[in-house]
Amino acid sequence: MQEVEKFLKECGVYFVATVDGDQPRVRPFGTANIFDGKLYIQTGKSKDVSKQIHTNAKVEVCALDKSGSKWLRITGKLVSDDRREAKVDMLEHYPSLKAMYSPDDDNTEVFYFKDATATFYSFAETPRTVKF
Repeated sequence: MQEVEKFLKECGVYFVATVDGDQPRVRPFGTANIFDGKLYIQTGKSKDVSKQIHTNAKVEVCALDKSGSKWLRITGKLVSDDRREAKVDMLEHYPSLKAMYSPDDDNTEVFYFKDATATFYSFAETPRTVKF
């Protein structure tokens, strides 16, 4: 899981796919943080992505490294964690978000991956899978 977090952080931006009815939706994300032994991401409760995850927790993530030769795909379910400690930890790792989010507002939301499968791909190597 640490390798997955490191890859996402090095990419800077990765894409999360959700389902909205029968329409897939993809958008950029930039947070990845291990807390309490789980890999977390962050968004706002007011965003459509949050509503889509609450309706269908299955997501897929795709991240491409800066060289363009390696990428990562993660499939799994996202579970909302309303604990203040989880929000505080995320915001401490991403202080720039503090201008928009607070652990005490009604908007900040963190999710952790459950039953996740991460596969590392490369043009030069055999795919490698990590489960967490």
